Amino acid sequence: MHSNKRPMVLQCPSVICLQCSTMVLICLSIFSSTVFASADPPLTLDYYKSTCPTVFEIVKKEMECQVLDDPRNAAFIVRLHFHDCFVQGCDGSVLLDDTISLQGEKTASTNVHSLQGYKIIDRIKNKLESECPGIVSCADILTIAAREAVILVGGPYWDVPVGRKDSITAGYDLARENLPTANEGLLGIISKFLYQGLSVTDLVALAGAHTIGMARCENFRARIYGDFEATSLKNPLSESYLTSLKSVCPPIGSGNNNVSAMDNVTPNLFDNSFYHTLLRGEGLLNSDQEMYSSVFGIETRELVQRYAVDPFAFFSQFSESMVKLGNITNSDSFVTGEVRRNCRFVNT
Repeated sequence: MHSNKRPMVLQCPSVICLQCSTMVLICLSIFSSTVFASADPPLTLDYYKSTCPTVFEIVKKEMECQVLDDPRNAAFIVRLHFHDCFVQGCDGSVLLDDTISLQGEKTASTNVHSLQGYKIIDRIKNKLESECPGIVSCADILTIAAREAVILVGGPYWDVPVGRKDSITAGYDLARENLPTANEGLLGIISKFLYQGLSVTDLVALAGAHTIGMARCENFRARIYGDFEATSLKNPLSESYLTSLKSVCPPIGSGNNNVSAMDNVTPNLFDNSFYHTLLRGEGLLNSDQEMYSSVFGIETRELVQRYAVDPFAFFSQFSESMVKLGNITNSDSFVTGEVRRNCRFVNT
């Protein structure tokens, strides 16, 4: 499975038939399945068994230190992993700095104010280079670190297949085009997930990672000054929450970088509280609330309700979907890729 092309964008008229939209998504799903029906990526659980047997333990210990120091670091790493995999596949391209000959992805509009955690990966890489020089790819480090991050804040375990190579290219334009945005409609987001070989179920489950995430005012301003009152039915508790959000995020002017938790109940705990937030109509991002409130969200609404009621179902599906996400590989990296000595730069 690979992801180094631009996604298909669904162009929907302002007035659209729900049945027609559903058929379009079904067709796109079939197209996506055809595009990504290649052989499984050459990843295994024991790839480093003989060359660097301590890799998982080293990543785990460093992540324990980082999350203990600041629980928000867990969300930073999970988000970094997601943004890596949606652009050229999980190849560590998101970690590359700009150079004279290479434009990285860090300054793309979808990343520049959104991503943190690069120094955490640098620290892990330095430790692994001391233990097993030139063996463990930055792409694998990020994928393993994302699993450890989730576990450390109360989330589920899953096995992480490894053996990725680091790309020698980056996808600045693809970062702007492939990644979902905070104010994007449900159909657009679904199409981007389907193009990556991920299902609607994967979308709703992976969105659950927002239970530990923070969002910038710039990304939820339109939501809180838009349809927030309508989706939350103007109950007193929701109105109090909305007032608090507006105090953090003014309608105009400054405040773009002010942040608020996407799960305002248990922001540092990986649980299913995020889905309860959507049931109350209090989703901070439009892209999240759309999964429950959109007229097109028949399937997504049922999944939100299911995960809100059954945390075990959420954990199980989240684990499965994270493996699928991590298996989006860049086929080119297995031919021209490398194991970077420094995650920020291609080897010279």
